[in-house]
Amino acid sequence: MRVLAAVDKFRGTATASQVAAAIGHACWETGHECIEVPIADGGEGTLDVLGGPNRTSRVTNPLGKPVDAQWRLSRDVAVIEMARASGLSLVGGKAKNDVIAASTIGTGELIDTALNDGAKRIIVCVGGSATVDGGLGAVRAIRSPARLHGVEFFVACDVRTRFTDAARLFGAQKGASPAHIDFLTARLHALVQTYRDEFGVDVSDLEGAGAAGGLAGGLAALGANLVPGFDLVADEVGLHELINTCDVVITGEGFVDEESFDGKVVGGVQHLATRAGKPVAAICGDAQPEQRSRLEIVSLVESFGEDAAFNQTLTSIERGAALLLKKFAR
Repeated sequence: MRVLAAVDKFRGTATASQVAAAIGHACWETGHECIEVPIADGGEGTLDVLGGPNRTSRVTNPLGKPVDAQWRLSRDVAVIEMARASGLSLVGGKAKNDVIAASTIGTGELIDTALNDGAKRIIVCVGGSATVDGGLGAVRAIRSPARLHGVEFFVACDVRTRFTDAARLFGAQKGASPAHIDFLTARLHALVQTYRDEFGVDVSDLEGAGAAGGLAGGLAALGANLVPGFDLVADEVGLHELINTCDVVITGEGFVDEESFDGKVVGGVQHLATRAGKPVAAICGDAQPEQRSRLEIVSLVESFGEDAAFNQTLTSIERGAALLLKKFAR
């Protein structure tokens, strides 16, 4: 069989490339061909999937300190992962975050650098942010926003959240209290008018504008096209064509839940494979019981135990892939 391993990361235990390689090893051991294709949904890990970083720039982290942020520029295409400049991990997690003060200025500085270095196509991957500043920090950090009209400018969104819902839905994950959320929501509503007045763009009804605490909306005000992250990555890696050339498809991620089928990798790969008439299954660390009827799933926790799933992840993925290969080969 010709197997396509189109997988996301297992957060905290394995990168998408490592997961794909583990499936590839299982295929090799059982005499099958494997095409390894790491995939992402526009959030953390997307930079690695789109070629990995080849540049480093010193910018401002969410709380005003310097940080060396990696990004990519190749053949006039810049790929910026906002978490590298404005991510929650850079400030020590939500317990150490000042969500009111946290700013996306560093992401804007990376965009400005990409413009200065001659980028003609800019892809900003959002997810994992420390911020709910509506992208204002990034907008103000781009010294000549008019230059963006001369480039292809995309934001790869991993959620469909509306701009003014960003604090309510994701503020607590960034350390916001209920009072903070009320304040941040009011600030986002005010920014809608600011962007309308300054740039003539109404971000309030744009699907995905609330991604990364509203960064997507702020960049949309400057002319960025907001696109589903999975769709953008699938196009960049030629996933549609690869599915057509294979016999079976194996996808996967760390935890399969309802969100996995709403713009994320597992649901996106399943949709494309089913549309192409290809058998598809998933490997995951674990899955919600109610989701297991939607797709053939091998849960590492269920199949091999929690210790093996978390401490021997890649070996367990190989074993899980071997189980799926036997089913496919029948």
